[in-house]
Amino acid sequence: MGEEIKVWYDKEADYLEVLFYRKAGYFRETENDAVMEKVDEEGNILGFSILKVSSLSARQPLSISLKKQIA
Repeated sequence: MGEEIKVWYDKEADYLEVLFYRKAGYFRETENDAVMEKVDEEGNILGFSILKVSSLSARQPLSISLKKQIA
């Protein structure tokens, strides 16, 4: 059986969160103001969040790469 991925959307806040792993970490900025990536202390990607999801339909397609932090 595969690993569980948690997807959560709050319509009122217009906030989407996707978590690949449930472990301690923190959110950090990406090249796109609407997207934050969640990483652990080693910089491994745990998930991501997107603010103002509904406003994205009026813009260009959202495309962003999430990268492991290089120590």
